[in-house]
Amino acid sequence: MRVPLSYVVRNLVTRRLTTLLTAGGMALVVYVFATVLMLAAGLTATLVATGQPDNVVVIRRSAQTEVQSGVDRMQAGIVESLPDIATGTGGGRLVSKEPVVLINLPKRDSGKPANVTIRGVTPAGIELRPQVRLAEGRMFRPGTSEVVAGRAIASGFRGAGVGETLRFASRDWTVVGVIDAGRTGFDSEIWGDAEQMLQAFRRGAYSSMIFRLIDPARFDAVKRELESDPRLTVEVKREAQFYADQSEALARFIGILGTSISAIFSIGAVIGAMITMYASVASRTVEIGTLRALGFPRGAILAAFLVEALALGALGGILGLVAASFMQAFTISTTNFQTFAELAFSFTLTPKIVAASLGFALGMGFVGGFLPAARAARLSIVDALRAA
Repeated sequence: MRVPLSYVVRNLVTRRLTTLLTAGGMALVVYVFATVLMLAAGLTATLVATGQPDNVVVIRRSAQTEVQSGVDRMQAGIVESLPDIATGTGGGRLVSKEPVVLINLPKRDSGKPANVTIRGVTPAGIELRPQVRLAEGRMFRPGTSEVVAGRAIASGFRGAGVGETLRFASRDWTVVGVIDAGRTGFDSEIWGDAEQMLQAFRRGAYSSMIFRLIDPARFDAVKRELESDPRLTVEVKREAQFYADQSEALARFIGILGTSISAIFSIGAVIGAMITMYASVASRTVEIGTLRALGFPRGAILAAFLVEALALGALGGILGLVAASFMQAFTISTTNFQTFAELAFSFTLTPKIVAASLGFALGMGFVGGFLPAARAARLSIVDALRAA
């Protein structure tokens, strides 16, 4: 014999103020929990989307980032001669040898300096990144001191807008365009001609190479061939995996920090739910005795109060997720721990985060409601009715 669900709903509606206050406390915790997960997911999504599944990145063995890497011209020539490299629309081979350097630029709003990634690219390098399009102005001309800035850099740093001038590597660089990379990592970079960048920064080696395979299924064979070549000291990765690895440290840090904060906040929410449910039991002692006298077993009473607590948790979870979903409209910028460069990314709400947040909310409801529900179930019929 079960207590009707309508009974549980009516009790929650009758105590509207306490229901909303308790659910609101849980909603705040869920909001923090979901927002942190969205932050980590947004970072990962931004960097994973930066890489193309059929592109391959070559960096120096043991280098964690392109800035730490070095591929000299002799090694670049060996990689460039691979027969597995695809050809582009103009008939040229889709391989790009690129220097990558970090510089300091002042932010537009505060004037404080932050690291910005400078990438030297070739026409093939631009073709290898179809997600990048020109949003404003024009593309830089090879062989000149012209650059294009990612959308996040153009809006966030002084001197990075179209028509403005940047000074780095003892040279003035004219910003002639803004690129939109579809909220990927390239939105946080400045691009210029690869050979001009090598000369300006006095580099004798490239930072990395990127190429497209004719047959992506040949990746493992190409990787073995290059990494086992005694003339080379390189590591080969799929571009998508390479950029996913760049997010690992920061995403883990955000996740651990956010989960710890949410756990601390959840203690208060659980206590609030527990107080609410204990008050509900105390005010409904006669009611509970009547239900027992009508034949409802202790298990049914326990289940009814647990359902009530879970309903509070679910309500809090839904309210918290609705509030967190609005964060997707915002873009934030921070320093990536692995690359030490500024990276702009957005909050991303995924089905996995929705499920985790609702599960977290229901868990708070269960923990906060179990002891009061057990107390309600233990009340004897005589004692409960005597309270009248």
